[in-house]
Amino acid sequence: METHVLLLQIALILISARVFAEIATRLNFPSIIGELCAGIILGPTVFGLIEPSDAIKLLAEIGIILLLFEVGLETDLERLVRAGRRATTVAIFSFVIPFILGFGMCYYVFDLSVLVSLFVGGTLTATSIGVTVRILSDLGRQNSHEGQIVLGAAVVDDVLGVFLLAVLYEFSVSGSVSLYNAGKIIFLVSLFFILAPIAAKLISRLLKRYHHVSEIPGIIPITLISLVLSFAALAHLMGAPELLGGFAAGIALSRRFFLPFGVVMKTDPDFTEKLLKEIRPIIQLFTPIFFVMVGLSLDLSAIDWSSGFIWMFSLSLAVIAIAGKLAGAFFVREPTHSRIAIGMAMVPRGEIGLIFAELGRVSGIFTNAVYAGMIIVIAYTTLFSPFWIKAYYRRFGHLFDKAEK
Repeated sequence: METHVLLLQIALILISARVFAEIATRLNFPSIIGELCAGIILGPTVFGLIEPSDAIKLLAEIGIILLLFEVGLETDLERLVRAGRRATTVAIFSFVIPFILGFGMCYYVFDLSVLVSLFVGGTLTATSIGVTVRILSDLGRQNSHEGQIVLGAAVVDDVLGVFLLAVLYEFSVSGSVSLYNAGKIIFLVSLFFILAPIAAKLISRLLKRYHHVSEIPGIIPITLISLVLSFAALAHLMGAPELLGGFAAGIALSRRFFLPFGVVMKTDPDFTEKLLKEIRPIIQLFTPIFFVMVGLSLDLSAIDWSSGFIWMFSLSLAVIAIAGKLAGAFFVREPTHSRIAIGMAMVPRGEIGLIFAELGRVSGIFTNAVYAGMIIVIAYTTLFSPFWIKAYYRRFGHLFDKAEK
């Protein structure tokens, strides 16, 4: 792609994201809806003006990483630790239940093969932490009790997703599971998770030290963006397939690295405030690119809307996709209104579901009809979740306020 074309595309993404977010907000919709709609309109669904290139995907990844870094800085560590056991419980059950239900529906009702059924079940396990965090942030609930459970559960959900994706990929390529190749990915990811808090502490100390020494402004954003680009390079060096390697490295190195990094930085409130002041304009610049990119990836024009199979298939799986996540939240000992809020926040599939579906498509596992059905499910859970979550908090917000007093 020529440089001037890429620059125009980025400019168009930023302007359209802002315009549609403003329109959504004035209509009393979550701003994320405007950004997702901007991607759908610019992408193949409507005008086909922009196709997600590697450069745009990298900018989008920087956006979600920086958004989660901000979340890490603003996270109440004590609440997150207290929510640890509940979050793990929610993650496990909201991972296992949709997987089993999705596999059973595909294999026994729609008579699909074992491999296709496994991939569909795997796609339904996903939770988009980026979409979920943005929804909760827009509602001011990211630091609430249920918000911390959801944040912790989404982290664990991502880890389980990487492991499942590694195993399914091996199964799709060789017809059997290579314990060595799958184990290599799992070992690398696990190692990065163990080392992330240690590395976060070292880097934060260096940053604070040289921030005071440096006489040139901008050391904080330069350091953070440099880390992001380094993580992108490490994704390539993992030796895994590009799609899977980038996903695994993005989870282990980038996204989850910044949560402990943000927590460590909070030990110095004055420095944390200065850091947020410097990095927030960059977060506001890059984050919309991520949500527009999710919309760009949803090609709704390729779906045969007259197909009876696609409607039956997608609607059946949409019910499972929502019910499975809601059911997973009912395994924790919380008030009913809190369980429902947690379950609803775990519903959006977003970019994680798209990664599963895309791997199924490029591997030749999904037929066009199955792939189209999965895109409908991902689009439905991603686009409509902000509406019903906002409506639920508007209707039952007094119960949450009362519980927190």
